[in-house]
Amino acid sequence: MSEQTHGPLGQTSSYPDQYDPGQLYPIPRESGRVEIGVSAPLPFYGEDIWNAYEVSWLNGKGKPVVAMMELRVPATSPNIVESKSLKLYLGSFNQWAVDSTEQLQQTITRDLAATVGAEVGVRLLPLQQQGPFAVQMLPGRCLDELDVEAHQFEVDASLLRVKAGHTSDVLHSHLLRSCCPVTGQPDWGSVLIEYEGPQICEEGLLQYLISFRNNQEFHEQCVERIFTDISRRCAPQRLAVYARYTRRGGIDINPYRSSQPGVPSNLRLVRQ
Repeated sequence: MSEQTHGPLGQTSSYPDQYDPGQLYPIPRESGRVEIGVSAPLPFYGEDIWNAYEVSWLNGKGKPVVAMMELRVPATSPNIVESKSLKLYLGSFNQWAVDSTEQLQQTITRDLAATVGAEVGVRLLPLQQQGPFAVQMLPGRCLDELDVEAHQFEVDASLLRVKAGHTSDVLHSHLLRSCCPVTGQPDWGSVLIEYEGPQICEEGLLQYLISFRNNQEFHEQCVERIFTDISRRCAPQRLAVYARYTRRGGIDINPYRSSQPGVPSNLRLVRQ
């Protein structure tokens, strides 16, 4: 993959401290979706929830202000924003004076909407208001104590299989790891799977999630691959896949894909 395709990711960068929307770099979703066989109309609903923990600017008197930011990008947007470019963009406010938090929120919303090509939701929250940033636990049963053998560390959808019976279940695992396709650095995450349909073999599901360990894809593509593989191999009537990745550069990315429309809660986990 070329450097041009992925903007500043993996490159040495200067860090601006004055507002610079030119730092934002879009990455088209299409190439990743073509690779996993997803085309329009999309077989899922969803959005990507980004949390930024290092947002700061100056007020009218030059006094620093700090906040946390929640960003929601619809899965229907033609682009995602490259994560390092978002870090550089947010850093460009560090020495920039803003009249109000509302003004900054409007500026960020406008710039990110232009980058991803769709309306986005942006909230700046003071540290005193925990809101979605309070630590929670994933619902459902954890698969991680299953005594399975794991020898496959490249994605292998054939590990997914079903058993006799129909069920509705909520499962999760904290063993998800993938790698950045540009830098090769590991991305650690937890994944929540809610489904209704033929009973999925839990040992095979855990082995399948472990098989992402050396997979080189962006967070969003990993979740869309999981959703697509489970849909094709297990044929659930209802399916939702939600990954919560640990932060890098003060930002975590949490993609959600579902066969049903809906808005996921921002479930910050202890590792985030």
